[in-house]
Amino acid sequence: MSVIPENDLSAAYTLFLQHGWADTSRDISYLSRSLANAKTITHAPDLGLIDTWLTIAPLITKVEEIAATAIATYPDLPWRIVGHSMGGLIWLEVLHRHPEWLHKIHSLVLVASPVGGSDLGRLFDPWGWFPLIARDLGKNRRPIAEAIASQVPTLSIVGDIGNNTDGTVPIGCSQFVHANFVRLNNLRHATLKNHPQVAQAIQQFWQNPQIADTSTDTASLLIAKLRSLDLTEIDNQNFKNAQIYKTYSDGTKLWTWKNPLQVTHLYVSSGQKCLYSAYASWQSQYKVAIALANLK
Repeated sequence: MSVIPENDLSAAYTLFLQHGWADTSRDISYLSRSLANAKTITHAPDLGLIDTWLTIAPLITKVEEIAATAIATYPDLPWRIVGHSMGGLIWLEVLHRHPEWLHKIHSLVLVASPVGGSDLGRLFDPWGWFPLIARDLGKNRRPIAEAIASQVPTLSIVGDIGNNTDGTVPIGCSQFVHANFVRLNNLRHATLKNHPQVAQAIQQFWQNPQIADTSTDTASLLIAKLRSLDLTEIDNQNFKNAQIYKTYSDGTKLWTWKNPLQVTHLYVSSGQKCLYSAYASWQSQYKVAIALANLK
């Protein structure tokens, strides 16, 4: 952490960079070279590679304590926060615990963060029985993210190697209301933590950070209804197998498909693009059937 004279704070800010699951701070620290200036106070906590496989609660507490120390040291500096993957989820939880900190935040940037709940996490622990990281990564934090993004300029950056996924996190899982959204093609999940295109997207956002407008088109409203059911969002590789369930007046379409295990998958398209892909867990099948019957 750098130190600057108390009388020279005009262009200074505190930059928090947080790595994710199965990682250390080494790679994401490189990102600070493109983001920080000479007066930036940078924090890139290393949470411990092994500890990231356990539970998220101690990791949240560790970052929370570092943030509290930063306030005590430089109470007047604005914050800029960047979290990759689980690092973004950690910061959502920290800010959820401390809404009194929101006024300090210039911007929040989540990079490939599974805000809606990781499909891989839910696959490994579908009932949330095991007190390990899969359960924590599978949690739906979209309500928390949307509440924060309604008050803090927020950017969600995703990679797309095809089929609406970065190879680890489906794109839809990183989308939420009030957040700005940037898709970077041909970038995998791990590459995103320090890629020059990510740095460029962040710098561009920082030039004029804004709270994004809420979309009210048919597809957006339909997707919002489906997301309220807390389905598991996935890539769209099986969209080609789906059948049209309902067509709306503007051409938006709702599609369904059941895999060989009779698990219901839902898709929303507009034009030729598949905008939403998710499946309903076995325990959610009845809830989804009722929702589909009541869709307008």
